Amino acid sequence: MKKAINYFSTVLLILFGFQALAQENEARDLDNFRYRDQRGIEQFEAKKDTATSFDGVKVRIGGAFAIQFQAIDHESTGTPVNSDGDPVSLIEIGSNFNLPTANLDLDVQLYDGVSMHLRTYLSSRHHPEPYVKGGYIQIDKLDFVSEGFMEDLMQNVRIKIGHMENNYGDAHFRRTDNALAIYNPFVGNLIMDAFTTEVGAEVYYFKSGFIGMLGVTNGKLNQGVDNPKKTDPSIVAKLGYDDYINDDLRLRLTGSVYHTNKSANAYLYSADRAGSRYYFVMEEEGASAKGNFTSGRFNPGLRNELTAFMINPFVKYQGLEFFGTYEMAKGKADAELETRTFNQYAAELIYRFGNNENLYVGGRYNLVDGEMAGGTEVDITRFNLAAGWFMTKNIMAKLEYTNQKYDGFLASDIRNGGKFDGVVFEAVISF
Repeated sequence: MKKAINYFSTVLLILFGFQALAQENEARDLDNFRYRDQRGIEQFEAKKDTATSFDGVKVRIGGAFAIQFQAIDHESTGTPVNSDGDPVSLIEIGSNFNLPTANLDLDVQLYDGVSMHLRTYLSSRHHPEPYVKGGYIQIDKLDFVSEGFMEDLMQNVRIKIGHMENNYGDAHFRRTDNALAIYNPFVGNLIMDAFTTEVGAEVYYFKSGFIGMLGVTNGKLNQGVDNPKKTDPSIVAKLGYDDYINDDLRLRLTGSVYHTNKSANAYLYSADRAGSRYYFVMEEEGASAKGNFTSGRFNPGLRNELTAFMINPFVKYQGLEFFGTYEMAKGKADAELETRTFNQYAAELIYRFGNNENLYVGGRYNLVDGEMAGGTEVDITRFNLAAGWFMTKNIMAKLEYTNQKYDGFLASDIRNGGKFDGVVFEAVISF
């Protein structure tokens, strides 16, 4: 533990050295974008505002950096064998720094009420080389057609088009997106990490706190014109309410659905090309950080038919906030005769305090259970404790304890009797 504390102290000194680079500059803010600093941690969809101040094309260059010190142990009673029939053990892991990750963001105000976003992963666990995540064009006004065109309708309507992060559920607004970890009060994302980027369009309607969204995508993560008969379009929809009841109390409740009737490979739970924060946990010997980039996560394997529902309540009273997730995913792979169902439950309780709520402590419980291909019933549980500090609006440090257990997996599965636990320090810059 003393070694870990020394490493963490070094990281803090490095962060303070970057402070001048990452100081908040509100003049760089653009209309109808989510803030990339502390102000964005309780934002979900970007604020809808047609009272823009456009005076020419503006480009905001931003980014994010993150580094972790990991001190986690893992164990298993599983007895898998390799192709030669020899037993396979868990890979040996120790305590040290993970590969630093970095994002590059380009946000552009193209016209009055029209903007563009593009994100590139400069370095990630799965792609150490630069890799374009995706981007979109966002339309909040139609003045490019003619001034005031459909002005009354566009007071409440937004259109997004692109190869983009689809707005299924609210958990993706609080997840870590490669180096963009400033929104996440914890280090890891949920066990069943619902996140995908597909080509499509989403239409939003905002009115007096109510939110409605309907979207359609081509159902593909990797774009191409091949396999034209293997994938149908996917439907994404959301309905909810988000408003302040009074100065101290905010309530948000949304329900979302993602549906694809036919897919060559439904990627909703495996689309993150950046990778898990828990490096090498529950991986077999010979694993690599790049090749085994989903450590600690779970993909239910509903590859070819998938319908998923997610309900998310969010309540904030002064400095105390609760965020919940209930998710049901139902579907199957082509080789299976019957559909299977997995459920996910998660509850986060965070208390923010200090100057401008720059400090927080919190806990999260996450449970996934369901039926594997072949009929085996399994469950995975995770418990997290975390504390964090926003040194400035752009710089934060957090410490997390994590404990994850696997139950019900076959004896031939490395996850049989599996468990990992330990601490992770993470330092984040976002601007």
